[in-house]
Amino acid sequence: MRRFSLFLLCLSALSLGCQPDREKASAQPESIARLGKPLQGLSTTPLSEILDHPEQFSERTVAVEGHVARACTRKGCWMELATDKGDTARACRVTFEDYAFFVPKDSPGAHARLEGKVVTSRVKASHVEHLEAEGAKFSSKNADGSALEVQIVATGVELARNAGARASL
Repeated sequence: MRRFSLFLLCLSALSLGCQPDREKASAQPESIARLGKPLQGLSTTPLSEILDHPEQFSERTVAVEGHVARACTRKGCWMELATDKGDTARACRVTFEDYAFFVPKDSPGAHARLEGKVVTSRVKASHVEHLEAEGAKFSSKNADGSALEVQIVATGVELARNAGARASL
């Protein structure tokens, strides 16, 4: 009887050890890609604030985060960072300092945190057309096809991917 009890105790211990940790099994691992220069740890400025008052941020280096709505479908040489998910969310185009790095072409859907300089410029009609062919969207264009654009020239980007990605990196 003693052997049988010991056998049952060992069998119970083994079966408990083989049970998957349900919390760990359901959690998806987060993948963070770090591109360009390491982030400096600047305080985050809401993207909506930059889009509302671009003149206050022009030529200033900021840290911002948001949803990657779109990315260049040819090379990954730009992405659009949006205030929220969905096609109607406000967004700005992000390019990369000195063309030194690109984002993966499958970046849309990721959560991004980045640091870079805010630039406001007039984009020529031919360049608007080029960018739209790569997947870009312009919320308002001038009659001649050009557009005014708020852009961030990023020095570094962190992209977090998965369904459970943190709201803040």
